[in-house]
Amino acid sequence: MLTSTPPPQSCVFGPITVEYDARVLVPRPWTLAQSEWAAELARRGEAGEALLELCAGAGHIGLAAAVLADRDLVQVELDPVAAGYAAANARRAGWHDRVEIRNTPLQTAVRPDETFRIVIADPPYLTHDATARWPEDPLLAIDGGADGMDVIRACLRVAAEHLTSDGCLLLQVAGARQAEQVGQALSAEPHWALRAGELRAVDPARAVLRIDRA
Repeated sequence: MLTSTPPPQSCVFGPITVEYDARVLVPRPWTLAQSEWAAELARRGEAGEALLELCAGAGHIGLAAAVLADRDLVQVELDPVAAGYAAANARRAGWHDRVEIRNTPLQTAVRPDETFRIVIADPPYLTHDATARWPEDPLLAIDGGADGMDVIRACLRVAAEHLTSDGCLLLQVAGARQAEQVGQALSAEPHWALRAGELRAVDPARAVLRIDRA
């Protein structure tokens, strides 16, 4: 039985217009704050530095940061539908020649010799049991495993291997409680040389955590 493709939708997200459909995670307006924070940090670096975005989805968070900061961008996204929208959104923003989309697992997406000063990540961070509360969202985009930390840990490993000495990861988390879990995960892996820093919370369930080199 053939199934029809959901109709595309669009929204304004800071400096860009984002297209997506029901197969990918709908852009959350509050996540523009993550883009703006990343752009602010990126502008303090050198002009040639590229940003890295993990779990990019439709690409809006990293793309908005890149446009705001006038930076190149590498985006990693496992889902081919979301990766396709990320590429289309980059073209729509006139940034297609400055964005590289890597439709591959994040654990193998970054070459051993690559480093980045700013990494952005919006991983699935809900516990598996909690995903039932969000039936319209794609499971791949929200299911973080039994404790909600499976993909977060993978993002931390990538950051540990590819952040510059003065770099940082801006990581979406499920509020202050999960930020504490991230801090515990970092303490359990001291060889990662990462430490949890500033937390910018929207509400008890949504926040962005800055992670720096220890």
